[in-house]
Amino acid sequence: MAAILLCFLLAAPVLLVTSSPIHDSDNGTVPLVLWHGMGDSCCNPLSMGYIKKMIEQEIPGVYVLSVMIGKNIVEDTENGFFSDVNEQVSMVCNQLAQDPKLKGGYNAMGFSQGAQFLRAVAQRCPSPPMKNLISVGGQHQGVYGLPRCPGESSKICDMIREALNKEAYLGWFQKHLVQAQYWHDPLNDDLYKKYSRFLADINQERAVNETYKKNLQQLEKFVMVKFLQDSVVDPVDTEWFGFLKTGQAKETETLQESVLYKEDRLGLAAMDKAGKLVFLATEGDHLQFKEEWFKANLLPYLH
Repeated sequence: MAAILLCFLLAAPVLLVTSSPIHDSDNGTVPLVLWHGMGDSCCNPLSMGYIKKMIEQEIPGVYVLSVMIGKNIVEDTENGFFSDVNEQVSMVCNQLAQDPKLKGGYNAMGFSQGAQFLRAVAQRCPSPPMKNLISVGGQHQGVYGLPRCPGESSKICDMIREALNKEAYLGWFQKHLVQAQYWHDPLNDDLYKKYSRFLADINQERAVNETYKKNLQQLEKFVMVKFLQDSVVDPVDTEWFGFLKTGQAKETETLQESVLYKEDRLGLAAMDKAGKLVFLATEGDHLQFKEEWFKANLLPYLH
């Protein structure tokens, strides 16, 4: 079987509107919410559209909502680069709260940056309740580098790299450049903790928000997928909630070695002890996996 190549960073906007099938809200299935990654859109038939269709075929009658950030697919793609993440999360929270098909709860699956955005939804918006959160290549401790974004010759990525290296924590970039909002510079830890508007907040870097902690622990499972040959996410340990040790940019530490875990600032240690954290790994580069692997390892958390 051929591998599904989900290179969202290489995906081009596709002007396509897909119609949703009619679902029986009482058919016993758990609804699913998807959030795409950078450079992708809700309905690209080669990526999120393909995943949505595959899940609907494997779980007959399931309601799958692939969130669109904006009024159309072009806006959705653009907003993956240039918009306020906190506003995106708030918008998605409102959308989920108003969807009658989700009132009994739902599972969530985020791809790349969509994974940490959905975690913010879990922490900030407990109604309707998120049951399982599946993070596919998410960057939960942020990133410190954007290799292949979406190609070495990309002018937009050259601009983003330069801005992040020099000005990631300035107000305009923190408000409007999505990647700056989860940029985590281990060499400027004080600046990160003080000025990061999104990531430092949801990761309890400045203070412990007990509501965030309580809400996240309501998850039944928090599944994190790491891609073992990932050449896009730097460092790759962030996909399992690890990161670079503070003050240098070479040596990494695991989630379990971090202050976040040792002080249990987010409740992850308690979740780990309760068997709620699931660490999965798969061969391949960023968001590349075989359909068989997806079905065998991730679908069981969607039933």
